[in-house]
Amino acid sequence: MRWSDFEDWFASEDACAAYLEQLRWPSGFVCPACGVAEDPGRTSRGRLSCRACRYQCSVTAGTIFDKTRTPLRVWFAAAWYITSQKQGISALGLQRVLGLTSYETAWAMLHRFRRAMVRPDRDLLTGTVEVDESFLALRRRTGKARKTRSSKSHNTEHLVPVVIAVEVLDPKGFGRIRVRRIDRPTIETMEPFIHDNIEPIATVRTDGSAIYKQLAHDGMDHDPRVQLGSSRPAHASLPGVHRVASLLKRWLLGTHHGAVDPKHVDYYLDEFVFRFNRRNSRSRGMLFYRLMQQAAVTAPVTYSHIRDNEPGQHRRSPIPATAELSG
Repeated sequence: MRWSDFEDWFASEDACAAYLEQLRWPSGFVCPACGVAEDPGRTSRGRLSCRACRYQCSVTAGTIFDKTRTPLRVWFAAAWYITSQKQGISALGLQRVLGLTSYETAWAMLHRFRRAMVRPDRDLLTGTVEVDESFLALRRRTGKARKTRSSKSHNTEHLVPVVIAVEVLDPKGFGRIRVRRIDRPTIETMEPFIHDNIEPIATVRTDGSAIYKQLAHDGMDHDPRVQLGSSRPAHASLPGVHRVASLLKRWLLGTHHGAVDPKHVDYYLDEFVFRFNRRNSRSRGMLFYRLMQQAAVTAPVTYSHIRDNEPGQHRRSPIPATAELSG
């Protein structure tokens, strides 16, 4: 619950390693090479040795901490700080809090944890679910600021389309959400998102656009709120998606100052959904545990892999850019 509790739990590298080992093998060590479940031997270098085949591995191998030179205590402190900040944290803020000498290290740590905010077997949205698209105005952070002439026209080069789904609660309020970056709002991009993220028995509420016309043929309960020619504003017909879209844009602007490279936006969406779906959680420890639990089973990734990521590349298809570790 408190930072002092955290320091007591993870006072040493050995304590962090033991905690990570318990997360990886909650029922006991299982050899990655031969699959034998048996209490391992332990070498002087802290490696785990299979008694059956003599295979040796470290507790960090195959996780986001694989081959890291940063102490586990620093990684754990980063995870605690990330989950304890309601609005999130920038790489510069994390660098200052942890006392890291390199901005790149803090940036890569954040991106590794964002990759651990997606649970592949998450539950689908159910009940009444609003679906609509939105556009995020993003800009790259460059080394030299450049003055540009003001213009009312949109810079389409940095407009990133996303599709949003929001559970609508009865009598009021919103439940869980899903967000995915798409190439453009079409039948080919919207339908897979709906089928991947929403229960077939759910009621899908849309703005009545033609891109949703196939839903009824697929057997889904479609509730179109046609906007064309209607005097009712769009935010009144679909309040959930408009509220989430507004919060998402405000979060990107407030926490990251809008300086999000479009090719990395998928993982920022992961973080936003992770935070939104846990907005009512009162337990910092549980959020920390869930993030670390998933970090222990998320495949390792290198700095260059993160830096050079291209749009749509390295996503765990068909898993969308959403994040849910429970519920």
